Parts: sequence; C-alpha cells; structure tokens
Amino acid sequence: MPIFFFVKQFACCHIAANVEWRIALQLQDLIEKTIAGMGYELVDFERAAHGLLRVYIDFADADRGSITVDDCEKVTHQLLHVLTVENAAYERLEVSSPGLDRPLKKAADYARFAGQEAVVKLRVTMPGASNRKSFQGILHEPDGDTLKLEFEGNEGPAMLEFALADVDKARLVPKVDFRSRKA
Repeated sequence: MPIFFFVKQFACCHIAANVEWRIALQLQDLIEKTIAGMGYELVDFERAAHGLLRVYIDFADADRGSITVDDCEKVTHQLLHVLTVENAAYERLEVSSPGLDRPLKKAADYARFAGQEAVVKLRVTMPGASNRKSFQGILHEPDGDTLKLEFEGNEGPAMLEFALADVDKARLVPKVDFRSRKA
C-alpha cells in the first residue's frame, strides 16, 4: 500500500509539472508573437512568486540601439491587453531590457554577439577542458550547431566548442566606460 501511494503521488506530481510546462510554453509563444509584431525580440521571461510575470525584451534589429523606458511602456500596454484577452494567469507584469549582462538563450544570440566577451557555464565538464564548467572569453561565429568561445587556457588561448544544449547559463560581460566624454 505505501509503495502504491508513493507511485500514485509521483504520477500526480509529474502530470501537474507537465501541465505547468505546457502552460509556460503557451505563455511564451503568446508573448513572443505579441512583441515580435511590435519589432522587439523576447530575450527571456520568468514566472516568479506572487503571480509576477517578468518579460525581458530587446530590439529584433541590433542596429536600433538600447531598449528605453518608452519601449518597455509600449510593450507593457500591449501585453496587458493581450494577456487579459487570453485570460493568462498572472498578478503583476514587469517588462525590462535584458541589461548590460544580457543572457544568451538562443543560437542566434551567439551569432549576433560574436566578437563580444561572454561568460558561459556548461551543464557538464567538456573533454579536454581541465574539468571546468565555467569559461570567460570571446564569442566566435557559430559553425552550424557548434558554438565557439575563445578563452585563456593553462597553455595559452584555447577554443571551446559546444552545443546550445550543453549550456546551463551564458551572459555577456558588461562593458562600462566611466570616463567623462569631455575632451
């Protein structure tokens, strides 16, 4: 009886997690379609405690500059309407830029930010990488599905080749210039 009860309870938890995962995918699709129609790109979104829905946006076209408060306001108003019509479950909505340490979530992000410095944390150690999971270096243009990061190894510059599925977390390294613009 106790084993059966455990299996039944596990199955219920698994089904609930599967339903939650499908709801999150539908919500992501809804948000992505809405903001893409406005000329923005969904960088990431998260559902936090107390019904908070956080959405991180960037310009789909990298040449347009940085996200402003006005951009966040426009997207917020549009998403509020869409989420209300679609009866999405949330209490509060926050729309923000991804920040200077922008996360790299899609393969297209690695191509877009090739030549920039990033920190990549892998899920598992890579062969020939001295049992390391975390690397900081310069992103290179992807070669098909193979992503590349040039980093400083024990014996000089080295190239890490990995797949998007290998990545636990990846972010750009912020570049901030505190010098005055006065010359």
